[in-house]
Amino acid sequence: MNKILPLWHIIVAFAFLPFISSPLLAQTGNKVTINSDNVLVINGKKIFPIGFTTAPLPDAKAPNGKNGIEELASAGGTFFRTGGNGRNWDETVIANEQKWQDTAARYGMYCWVYLRDLASIKPGDAKHEAMLRRVVNQFKDHPGMGIWKGADEPEWGKVKVQPLINAREIVRELDPNHPLAIIQAPRGTVQTMRPYNTASDITGADVYPISYPPGTHSLLPNKELSMVGDYTKTMMQVADGKMPVWMVLQIAWSGVVKPDKTLRFPTFAEERFMSYQAIINGARGLLYFGGNVEQAMSPEDAKLGWNWTFWNRVLRPVLEEIGTKSPLAPVLVAPNSTLPIKVTDAKGVEFCVREVGNEIYILACKREGDTIKVEFSGLPSVKGEGEVMYESPRKVEVKRGKFTDWFAPFDVHVYRFKR
Repeated sequence: MNKILPLWHIIVAFAFLPFISSPLLAQTGNKVTINSDNVLVINGKKIFPIGFTTAPLPDAKAPNGKNGIEELASAGGTFFRTGGNGRNWDETVIANEQKWQDTAARYGMYCWVYLRDLASIKPGDAKHEAMLRRVVNQFKDHPGMGIWKGADEPEWGKVKVQPLINAREIVRELDPNHPLAIIQAPRGTVQTMRPYNTASDITGADVYPISYPPGTHSLLPNKELSMVGDYTKTMMQVADGKMPVWMVLQIAWSGVVKPDKTLRFPTFAEERFMSYQAIINGARGLLYFGGNVEQAMSPEDAKLGWNWTFWNRVLRPVLEEIGTKSPLAPVLVAPNSTLPIKVTDAKGVEFCVREVGNEIYILACKREGDTIKVEFSGLPSVKGEGEVMYESPRKVEVKRGKFTDWFAPFDVHVYRFKR
């Protein structure tokens, strides 16, 4: 016999519909791919990854009262490293990962899950293989899942390649929708790092130039900020055009917090230069290391568990220029332009050209050296002047496809022209 539901039953049923379709309960997985321009694509949307390694704890607060992850997302952050940070995978790490994934999904960010002890699977290692399969199966369909992180700095650590390939094949078998990244140390050569490409989908390097004395993180002769560009170029050679390069840049690192070291942070101008120089030289993602290093926190920040002083003074202003909510967001996922733009009398000036719609962008920076005036040429027909973004109201005058501008050491200029 059919029964007619009371009205209040119907009202309650409809009231619960939003919760039934919420992303955390629906467990709708993300499809993460890499396009022909080596740009990350998440659920059909091109993304320039801005990440943190590591982020505030899932329930931690920023000084403004927001959840810490929410605050990072509000400035255009997209990724943060989770997983086996300082501890091999066990029940505690799995439980913590669940909290990270839930928080990432809640605020529109993605986890970069560090496999740590599961990143290398030797033949017959049934214990680690079983745990790897469990971890991948548990989180592959979570809406907070972004990408996997393989072995950390494996070339420097002389990690054998084949066990890394074994782990990557298991991940790919179970989860074809999330790429795996391997980040190298500022060590080795193109020839010694390239074999690790077979165990990953994304490559890159960490490089931290700011220290006393300068440049101690690198073994190369260049100890200036521009070592970021040098290592980006190296990793672009390692990638050989076949995978994205992501660079890990400095908040704080062991070279400035150990007892025999002197604490030093990048200034806004330095962090801005390093970020743009990496982008100009080909980086398709940036991550910032050390916000969680307790020895680098003020007493006020230590109570909150993250370096919010550095965030507010330095990193957030940088992300307001290059984050996913910035005017440059569409530019950073565009392919390099084929326009024949060149620069003359420009020792140490590096630049890239991108086109979005009817607008042309030139991102340019200068390495160490003298302050110089340079000439750009090869612009097509554009309006008579170009905007120098983030330096309002400054503009440059364009005549016959040319314009001139000044560059001091470590300057960054972002030009926008309309056809």
